[in-house]
Amino acid sequence: MPELHLKQKTSNNFNKLKKRLQREVGKAIGDYNMIEEGDRVMVCLSGGKDSYTLLDILLTLKSRAPINFSLLAMNLDQKQPGFPEHVLPAYLDKLGVEYRIVEEDTYSIVQDKIPEGKTTCSLCSRLRRGIIYRVASEMGVTKIALGHHRDDIVETLFLNMFFGAKLKAMPPKLHTDDGRHVVIRPLAYCTERDITRYSNQREFPIIPCNLCGSQENLQRKQIKQMLADWELQYPGRMTSIFNALSNVVPSHLADLKLFDFQTLGTTAPEEDTVFDPPEIAAPALGIYKIG
Repeated sequence: MPELHLKQKTSNNFNKLKKRLQREVGKAIGDYNMIEEGDRVMVCLSGGKDSYTLLDILLTLKSRAPINFSLLAMNLDQKQPGFPEHVLPAYLDKLGVEYRIVEEDTYSIVQDKIPEGKTTCSLCSRLRRGIIYRVASEMGVTKIALGHHRDDIVETLFLNMFFGAKLKAMPPKLHTDDGRHVVIRPLAYCTERDITRYSNQREFPIIPCNLCGSQENLQRKQIKQMLADWELQYPGRMTSIFNALSNVVPSHLADLKLFDFQTLGTTAPEEDTVFDPPEIAAPALGIYKIG
């Protein structure tokens, strides 16, 4: 009996998790108009927990959506030594989803161009992006779906601030630089913790991410640890930071391209709050004022 009770509890918890992820993905799609009637959406499948979860949730939502759209799973086999090329085709055949495996030896190019000991991530990413865009054009794709989640977006914000001097993150939806493609991130509202739990429960055939032997991105690792420490000390901080990305006040920053400071007059508006102490919202602790 105790074992049966435990199984039932585990099943209930998983159903709650699945519904939450579906709700968050559905909300992100609706908020940013990510998928429209007749869209052909290419899901970039790397073999990691995020892209597996993305495809899984989109397949479920597709069966319930009030609009018609199609899904195409795409994997790029970069010819890294030891890559288990049979895993994804077997999984996708079992699902019955349309897919395309693209074989491009970007591994050799990266190894030739990047000196030993240097990180290969930047060049590898550029090559991969170019191939994805090319395949999207060949396959008549209207949207390219990537598996970045909320934690990725917040980490990128701090990476750009600390190491690039830019207030910039990952938008849930964007046009590519050439304007030919629309990239969407349906997992934008989902936490990495939930995705990890979901992936473990679903037992996806995960392909290791260390096949190329490249060094771990130390800067991102540092940012991830900093944010984890903050979240541990102040639960809800990650949510507050993410919410701030959609609650921007350009006049209270310093970018001349976003706000016309040059013609700003000297007459202050009524109830000017410029010298008021800032309010800091802490979801778990209430609202406090400094000062």
